[in-house]
Amino acid sequence: MPKLFREANVLYWAKALLGLVYDFIEHAVASTSESLPFNIPHVRIVEAGLAISFFPGGAKPSVKTGTTHVVFLLEEVIDCGDEDRDFTKFIHNMDPNPLLDPEDYGYDFALFLAFTQHVQYVKTGGLAFISDYQGNTELLMDPQIMTDPSVSDGDDIFGEGNISEVVSEFEKGHICNNFCK
Repeated sequence: MPKLFREANVLYWAKALLGLVYDFIEHAVASTSESLPFNIPHVRIVEAGLAISFFPGGAKPSVKTGTTHVVFLLEEVIDCGDEDRDFTKFIHNMDPNPLLDPEDYGYDFALFLAFTQHVQYVKTGGLAFISDYQGNTELLMDPQIMTDPSVSDGDDIFGEGNISEVVSEFEKGHICNNFCK
């Protein structure tokens, strides 16, 4: 059960960090009179929730009332019905750059996701960003939150995919792209 709670927590924080990026974009667009030289993709993290089943009590004398029976993490289905919705891993959690090659489908979208990491890194003062971006160009799932070790005093609050070295190496590893500029 703790692992599922942690996964739900990661999804919650990923939504907040992605929202931070869209707030940044909205402010940047509103403060300029120039039109953008590119389109801004609109993507979101899957909706999810925990479903918890409890023993009602009374049926088994050895089971306490309100004891958890089973827990499920329920996630929105990602429709991969056509090429624009192919399930793709865009950015791995070991590298802040696109996993795809420039000629691959989704490469430009992966560049946008690398930009979102850049904004998150800067706006959190170098403390956190989303990684392990995967899904399609409309809906992402199973992200990881990369955090500086100071965020949790060494405790692993965001799961096994949280690789603190990636955060400390972000400025050396991230390659700015047309979205960043």
